[in-house]
Amino acid sequence: MPLNIISEANRCLNCKNPLCRKGCPVSTRIPEIIQLFKQNRILEAGEILFENNPMSLVCAKICNHERQCTGNCVLNHKGNPIHFYEIEEYISDTYLDRMEIKKKESNGIKTAIIGSGPAGMTAAFKLAEAGYDVTIFDEKPEVGGMIRYGIPDFRLPKTILDRYQKRLEEYGVKIRLNTPIGHSIFIEDLFRDNYKTVFVGTGTWRAKALGLVGETLANVHYGIAYLSNPSSYHLGENVAVIGMGNVAIDAARTAFRHGAKRVMLYARSKRIAASEDEVQYAKLDGCEFIFGKQIEKITENGPVFKTAIFDENDKVIGYEEELDQVKADSTIIAISQGPKDKLVNTTVGLLPNEKGLLITDESGMTTLEGVFAAGDVVHGSLTVVHAVRDAKIAAESMIRYMEPKNS
Repeated sequence: MPLNIISEANRCLNCKNPLCRKGCPVSTRIPEIIQLFKQNRILEAGEILFENNPMSLVCAKICNHERQCTGNCVLNHKGNPIHFYEIEEYISDTYLDRMEIKKKESNGIKTAIIGSGPAGMTAAFKLAEAGYDVTIFDEKPEVGGMIRYGIPDFRLPKTILDRYQKRLEEYGVKIRLNTPIGHSIFIEDLFRDNYKTVFVGTGTWRAKALGLVGETLANVHYGIAYLSNPSSYHLGENVAVIGMGNVAIDAARTAFRHGAKRVMLYARSKRIAASEDEVQYAKLDGCEFIFGKQIEKITENGPVFKTAIFDENDKVIGYEEELDQVKADSTIIAISQGPKDKLVNTTVGLLPNEKGLLITDESGMTTLEGVFAAGDVVHGSLTVVHAVRDAKIAAESMIRYMEPKNS
């Protein structure tokens, strides 16, 4: 056990009104977990973490901690907050392989999960724990969804997701991979085959396009597609990335690990959407952050920008007349993602909002009776812990919905 983790635990003030817990979207019982850790009650602490957040190990590694637990620690006023996620990672990593499988006896009621990302896995754990017969359907060849295919291995080792799959199978969850719902199999087929409820956690896999001249050129790629299989791309030595969100940062850092010599990230404003920790790591890797660049088009030589003019408040008030041609072997577009539309296009009554995201009520039910949803497909691209929070609500609602049918 690293001594710095013990030191972190010993620094905790065990606040009676823990702001760290309030800053966590799933209200992790942080002071209690730390006290159990200090008492060497690791498995007990791990059980509490897993019950509250099945994806605790993933969240410990990739959550935006400075905006959540760490960022809300009372010791921030001294500039040295508790880094709880380091303690959480140790506990959750230990517990995941040693956990006791606790679930109710099977009630024989079937429920389907579409998507095996963090929302889908969370719902699957909760439903299986309650005794339901759970089947996960995913169009990819391996479980994990966006956290497998959109998060680089240097941030989240894929072996962790393999361990999660093993735990799911031990809970009795059946997993059917390479099976997109909305192509050969449809939601109505699931109900036909006696699934009583359906959970949709399909994420946001459709890259947002710029709609500019040059976007179809061979040296232009989308960030989320690149991250899914970076070894199949040949970006060259100089790479331009449009965007400064987490996907853009991950794509930029991955490019360095696949042969790029120079990686430049561009944004129209002076705002960086990615978490501060990831920005600092990107700078250590050598990424260059260039602000005030409005992309106009893309050529075979690279992107072409207008240069923004800022006022004293860093607000864009205009642009310089001269265009700036940036030389880059490849251009990666990573400005945003939205959901694919195959489910709503093939399911009568399943309605999206104007952004293509599924409409749900406070219980997580969509506009189609018996179909629930959570995660990015509902609220857009957010963090894993937000997907966990909403998937727990949806799973609880699904259980209540199916209870009258238990007899």
